[in-house]
Amino acid sequence: MREIHIPYCRETLPLHVEEKNLSAVLTARMHEYDPGQPEAAIVQEALEHPIGTPRLRELAKGKKKVVLVTSDHTRAVPSRLTLPLLLAEIRAGQPDADITILIATGLHRPTTEEEQRRMFGDQIVDQEHIAVNNAFCEADFVDLGTLPSGAGFYVNRLAAECDLLVTEGFIEPHFFAGFSGGRKSILPGICAEKTVNENHSFKAISSPWAKTGVLEHNPIHEDMIAAARRVNVQFILNVALGEKKNVVAAFAGDLEEAHAAGVAFIREQSQCPVVKGDIVVTSNGGYPLDQNLYQSPKAVATAEACCAESGVIIMCCSCIDGMGGTNFEKLITLGTPEEIEAYLSQIPPDKTIPEQWCPQIYARILKKHKVILVTTYLDHELVRKANMIPASTPDEALAIAYEMKGPDAKVVVIPDGVAVLAVS
Repeated sequence: MREIHIPYCRETLPLHVEEKNLSAVLTARMHEYDPGQPEAAIVQEALEHPIGTPRLRELAKGKKKVVLVTSDHTRAVPSRLTLPLLLAEIRAGQPDADITILIATGLHRPTTEEEQRRMFGDQIVDQEHIAVNNAFCEADFVDLGTLPSGAGFYVNRLAAECDLLVTEGFIEPHFFAGFSGGRKSILPGICAEKTVNENHSFKAISSPWAKTGVLEHNPIHEDMIAAARRVNVQFILNVALGEKKNVVAAFAGDLEEAHAAGVAFIREQSQCPVVKGDIVVTSNGGYPLDQNLYQSPKAVATAEACCAESGVIIMCCSCIDGMGGTNFEKLITLGTPEEIEAYLSQIPPDKTIPEQWCPQIYARILKKHKVILVTTYLDHELVRKANMIPASTPDEALAIAYEMKGPDAKVVVIPDGVAVLAVS
């Protein structure tokens, strides 16, 4: 019997699989990557040797209004570490800079002060000017024309009207944008609802290029990079994270060059050959990405790549913050997967409903595979309404899956499905 620990909220849950059933345990090499340096030294070195740009302190000289875009409560960016270093670098070049830290929420709920204190530390919350993007407040945005797809580009005016725009984030495989990080701080991070929705339309999500690990020809990425160029992001800091959400690498400098270097590192450290299983067990890597069901398709899409025909996917997701959005809940419980997909396919890009992309991806997967959701926080009846099978532990879910696929079913385990890039 093999015991495998699956990330769940801020802890792990044990999964027990007989060796005769276990085909593979797929993990990102990055989870074992040893950078040989403390986290602060990794970040500081990246800031001192940026890729494709002068140092940030040089860029800051003579700049009055500086906007520093950071991630919200749904992302594991180590801002307690990175923000002080970025702020110090800016002030080394311009001590009197008027700096605003802008939290990129996309369409997520606002980040609370309590969450800000946990993410940034009390000193930054008490001493710095922090603004939270609100995608639904039209007055906060300016119109900067159209993007390559034809979508209207409405971006937070703080970013559009500053003298120096800097972003921070982290890079990992992304289930329809190819990879996170870089340009995603702008779109969807600090764009208006209408821009985010159209970027995530049924048509865009349906593109064969809109998938994990693919940037070239990806229409979602193309709009994102165009948006970031247009607001003149002059400097980024992106990190790569290990199993404990610790910094193992950092990439600073030019919007595209530094991000490309980070993507190359992530690709090398995350790629695993596809191993097919009758049952695939995964998670969103624990908190913060598993705090609601809305975020869960990220890992389920990885499991899909490794799931044999008519196989079963087991997704461990705490959903401690519930479903994750009223539109998502309405759409994922609208009917059968076929009915959900048929409904969404009729919605034109400029009428895209907020959060419809996750039900779209779930519908695609649920048409082919049964999904068992392991959660102790989400009401199990609501899970059933979302076309999934509820369970309270991974072992309970595995027992249900064996009933469906037989006692000799082959099992593939991907403990952190967001960190792994499964390639054929």
